[in-house]
Amino acid sequence: MIQFYSPDIAETLQLPESDSKHAVRVLRMTEGEMLNVIDGRGRLYTCRLVDAHPRHAAVEIVTVEEQPLPWTQNLTVAVAPTKHLDRMEWLVEKMTEVGVNRIIPILTDRSERRELKVERLVKIAVSAMKQSLKTVLPEITPLTPLREVTGMMAGAQRFVAYCDPAVERVDLAKAYRPATDTLLLIGPEGDFTPAEIERTLGAGFRPVTLGENRLRTETAALYALSCCHIIDNLNQ
Repeated sequence: MIQFYSPDIAETLQLPESDSKHAVRVLRMTEGEMLNVIDGRGRLYTCRLVDAHPRHAAVEIVTVEEQPLPWTQNLTVAVAPTKHLDRMEWLVEKMTEVGVNRIIPILTDRSERRELKVERLVKIAVSAMKQSLKTVLPEITPLTPLREVTGMMAGAQRFVAYCDPAVERVDLAKAYRPATDTLLLIGPEGDFTPAEIERTLGAGFRPVTLGENRLRTETAALYALSCCHIIDNLNQ
């Protein structure tokens, strides 16, 4: 099944240029054919193609179906962007496929990347949303200082993954409470500084471990998010 993405489909009744080209030039769709369009906010539109224009294909909406995310809580991952941008792009793609509500790139003392083009990451998330047959696009925020993130989601369960064994930690799989709003905090390749951890713990975050292996930033973030989904599924 192929899904097209048009955030304003209900108002414009048109596909954006990239999706129009894919439908008309690549898939060779013609007037009268049916197609599925998502708006990124949880709605699936069954549409009929009425103008097979390769730049602004027009449709009529036949039915609208609400398709919310299959989990009820807010799953947010705050992660320091990797030095090599392709690794961060891979992470955004995979977290969107696995399922995440919000991705917060964070700026830390040891961050290897201090600038980030969110627009590129959003495009990758859109592609992953369509490929994984979701209808909700995760929010991707601008690069945010760690001190601001530690003040977010105060009523949720909040975890910080930290490598230093001198800090008493618990395994995330044992600490996570299913179906509960969650903020996962993942540091840069050099980890958080002791001062950052002190401030983070002082803000109410619980230190966790992701196992005995040393993981790259992108691996740690995906592992932690997947752990939450697995536990949720086991407790349904």
